[in-house]
Amino acid sequence: MQTVNIHEAKTHLSRLIEEAAKGESFIIAKSGKPMVKVVAIDTPAAADVRRVGFMNGQIAIPDDFDRMGSEEIEKLFGGNT
Repeated sequence: MQTVNIHEAKTHLSRLIEEAAKGESFIIAKSGKPMVKVVAIDTPAAADVRRVGFMNGQIAIPDDFDRMGSEEIEKLFGGNT
């Protein structure tokens, strides 16, 4: 994410707004300290974006998943099975 100082934001406001509208959010800083974040209006809030666990209950993992194919793997690597 791009960070710009206040003076640069004033000078290039139109371009920065166009980029934000396309999804390129940016931060305006004062004396190097971040002050505000500019994002497009239709950008989903962080709480609305769900990643971890999105397929909860849709995938079944067998109890022996850590041993599946172990015999074939041992044969491939010279095991005595």
